[in-house]
Amino acid sequence: MCFLLILTINPGSTSTKVALFDNSKELLREVLRYSNEQIEQYNCITDQLSFRIESIYEFIKQNNVDTSKIEAVVGRGGLLNPMPSGTYNINDLMKEHLKIGVQGEHASNLGGLMASSLAEQWQTKAYIVDPVAVDEMIDEARISGIPQLKRKCLSHALNIKAVSHRFANDVNAKLANINLVIAHLGGGISVVPLKQGKIIDVNNANDMGPFSPERAGTVPAGDLVKLCFSGEYNNAKEITKELNKKSGLIGYLGTNDLREVEKMIKNGNENANKVWHSMCYQIVKEIGRMLTVLHGEAKAIILTGGLAYSKQLTNEIAEYLNSFAIPIRIYPGEDELIALAEGAYRVLSGQEQAKEYTFK
Repeated sequence: MCFLLILTINPGSTSTKVALFDNSKELLREVLRYSNEQIEQYNCITDQLSFRIESIYEFIKQNNVDTSKIEAVVGRGGLLNPMPSGTYNINDLMKEHLKIGVQGEHASNLGGLMASSLAEQWQTKAYIVDPVAVDEMIDEARISGIPQLKRKCLSHALNIKAVSHRFANDVNAKLANINLVIAHLGGGISVVPLKQGKIIDVNNANDMGPFSPERAGTVPAGDLVKLCFSGEYNNAKEITKELNKKSGLIGYLGTNDLREVEKMIKNGNENANKVWHSMCYQIVKEIGRMLTVLHGEAKAIILTGGLAYSKQLTNEIAEYLNSFAIPIRIYPGEDELIALAEGAYRVLSGQEQAKEYTFK
């Protein structure tokens, strides 16, 4: 097997996860953390580009990485225009769309920009893999109920696709031959029906579905309209920040850390207990909705993402779902850095061809 050194980058709201792989074997990994003071000095996420790239250079220096041997730099894809899943070359159109936030501002928009900048410096290849904007939704799922608004397919596609491949390998099945319901449980929550390997529907975690540690999820539309015009908020950006950064657990309980909520419950906090059960209730309700899209036929229901490390959470969800008589599998955490490396390796080794982003 040839030696293929791959650097993967996954930007988050206050950190950047970075790892180095030999083919798809992990060599080293680190989470580059930033203080709130460092982040808050920038007006928008893409203004952080140079600052974050400098932290990557420091990682490279501290680990004595020979950048001349890096075959590809892979960034997490951001809120691009709708596109099929796969590994994509980072071209000028993609960079333009990531900079302007064509579908919104998100930390993942930095992934492709960082990968492109570093690859240009090191004269190597730059890719993204299965970005948030992967869109394989069926037509019926796109209708919102109001003609001016179209439902968008935005999900934690990278981790969802990665664990679906992992499950298929574990049960010796072809992903194209099975159906799954996958719930990515993190700062935002995405629940998808995966039909023969394709995400045919999803709750956009920024707008719909269960509330999460930071996000409001689906809220009463009429009351939201009244809130927008109440005078409490000056513009759309402020209310969007309220919905996506200050709601959910942090809105009700003042923390987005599930471990802290578990401690509150253990110490007899009745409000924390009520909010916890409500979040679990909303998660299982969304899973049930997506299972109906598959006519109730699924090989498994998969729980993944950072919150899936909580046995208290997954046990409560499982209690609701046991009546379906469908196996429940738990893949805690996010395999995003590994998934990025695997996507690049499939292209570098000739198993797949890199796609071009042409979606205007």
